[in-house]
Amino acid sequence: MKINQIIVVTIGAFLGIQQISAQSEALTSSPYSLYGLGVINQTSIGKFNSLGYSGIGIKSTYELNNLNPANYALIPQNSFLYDIGVTGEFNNYSNTSDTEEKSNVNFSNIAFGFRIAENFGAGITMVPYSDVGYSLLGVSSNIEGSTNSFESNVTGLGGLNDIKLNIGYALIPKLRLGLSASFLFGNIEETESFTYNATAFESIEKTNYSGARLGFGLQYDVNEKITIGSTVQLPTSLNGNLKRSVNKSLSGIEITVEDESSDTVSDFKLPLELGFGMSIKPIEELTFSVDYKKNFWTNTDQSENIGSYEDQDIYAFGLEYIQDPTSYKYGQRIAYRLGYNYDNGYLAISDEKVEGYNFTAGIGIPTSRGTHSMINLSYSYGSKGLLQNVLVKENYHLLTLNLSLEDIWFVKKKVY
Repeated sequence: MKINQIIVVTIGAFLGIQQISAQSEALTSSPYSLYGLGVINQTSIGKFNSLGYSGIGIKSTYELNNLNPANYALIPQNSFLYDIGVTGEFNNYSNTSDTEEKSNVNFSNIAFGFRIAENFGAGITMVPYSDVGYSLLGVSSNIEGSTNSFESNVTGLGGLNDIKLNIGYALIPKLRLGLSASFLFGNIEETESFTYNATAFESIEKTNYSGARLGFGLQYDVNEKITIGSTVQLPTSLNGNLKRSVNKSLSGIEITVEDESSDTVSDFKLPLELGFGMSIKPIEELTFSVDYKKNFWTNTDQSENIGSYEDQDIYAFGLEYIQDPTSYKYGQRIAYRLGYNYDNGYLAISDEKVEGYNFTAGIGIPTSRGTHSMINLSYSYGSKGLLQNVLVKENYHLLTLNLSLEDIWFVKKKVY
């Protein structure tokens, strides 16, 4: 593929994701997306979705690792790596009296990386940072100055995207440093509507958020079998701007009460995030990975109407088996993966933290022996929340397809 073709395909894919995201009803249907910026995305790209979303300490030469920018220093000469993903999610929600099922399919990421110079690589990723998609039906409210009440429906859509520039540089063959610069942007739209007697009312509030964030990464090869890594995401504030539109219809006559008024909202603070990871190869065919992340939400001093933000701990484990990635036998080049992820939650509702876990499994299918391109399929079963008080139990099945591809550029063809 020529360079100009790569650029066109990449830009087209970015615009495609933007368009599809805008047209989609929701990237999630979780009731927990009601709070803050929505459900914060913990998934990764490529093969790392099958490894319990671990990978801070994984040394990956031919597959993009968005969990640690230092790994971009390993991109080989003349290789252009890119990854495009799509997800399908099936959710089951239950409380003490009812259950509900929902499903959705969406693009999950686009990423590419390339080598700039000796020991120096870079790339760009775009993933959803948070997703919003909730519906509250039959919310009862009292009419001011009256004993009567009415029921309204509230829906929320949207979320934030994260475009990240990753740069990795190897100081020495064993030590790699990384820098990431993120631009987060997006909007959350909440609609409340009700009908009372001959009056219909609809209120739309659209909140836009945007901001930048810096991060750093490190990877060090202790020896040929062990690699350790660490990451830091600095705290930042996302600027918010609110636009409100209110319409009222009385006996079929529509009245605009307030049209597109703008207002400022409180900035949303993102916490300091620390990550540590390690990968071990006890034998050549097997790689074991473990990550730990600490997110200091308590220091943001933020709270919700019925909840508060608390420090978050995430534990991730992964296992990958490849018999022989260079074998002439196709079956020996297939990768098999397992993983587990536990998140003790960052949001406490009625003094109960919304914790969750998921099990992952996947397979990496080589496209040909001549390149390192892979079709990565992953499956995740997870659970979040509790059947207690106002909390909802959420169980979900997540299928992810990632095209993790390698292209060769700047290589002259030889004519014999």
